[in-house]
Amino acid sequence: MPTIEHNGSSFTVDEDGFLTRGMEEWNEHWIDYVKGVEGIGDLTDEHRKVIDTLQDYYKKNGIAPMVRILSKTTGFPLKRIYELFPSGPGKGACKMAGLPKPTGCV
Repeated sequence: MPTIEHNGSSFTVDEDGFLTRGMEEWNEHWIDYVKGVEGIGDLTDEHRKVIDTLQDYYKKNGIAPMVRILSKTTGFPLKRIYELFPSGPGKGACKMAGLPKPTGCV
């Protein structure tokens, strides 16, 4: 498995760049790394709300929520989620939140 070094932290990732140990390995340095890779400028409260929602749902259910659930729970229309995470809720948001790569339609 590849390893990414960023700001003094080491992260083990899969072939798609998702953390292999998930939230166990997740920290603010990971957010900073993904932010750069995804081309996201400043992290806003809206970004944090999406990240927190994804993590809470994953902790309770063991999977990432479907896009419809993410949109309903955050109160953000899907268009806004894509504005916040240009590569989408599955790739960008789930990656930043430390979730495994979604297998279904997130």
